[in-house]
Amino acid sequence: MAVQAYQQSLKYETFSYLPPMKPEQVRRQIGYAIAQGWNPAVEHTERGTTANTSFWYMWKLPLFGEQNIDTVLAEIEACHREFPEHMVRFVAYDNYSQSQGQCFVVYR
Repeated sequence: MAVQAYQQSLKYETFSYLPPMKPEQVRRQIGYAIAQGWNPAVEHTERGTTANTSFWYMWKLPLFGEQNIDTVLAEIEACHREFPEHMVRFVAYDNYSQSQGQCFVVYR
């Protein structure tokens, strides 16, 4: 039995310990958040700052009540085009618990 060495790397959000998600997997995660009734939002920050701070810039306002996955994906893409050197993450806000229901980095 071979022992696999741990490779140290920066971990940013919920799915950071898994291999990068494929576009269809990102789409399903966004669909899950919308199905829960959570409000989607897009945030971005400069690379290398997450280890020192937890501040992310909000891309526009949260998409309150948005039910269309393609609209959310279009906002993620627009943010990435505007800030190609930044990391971009998807956030889903839960109105009931008044917290984040889900959050993951889409572009590292």
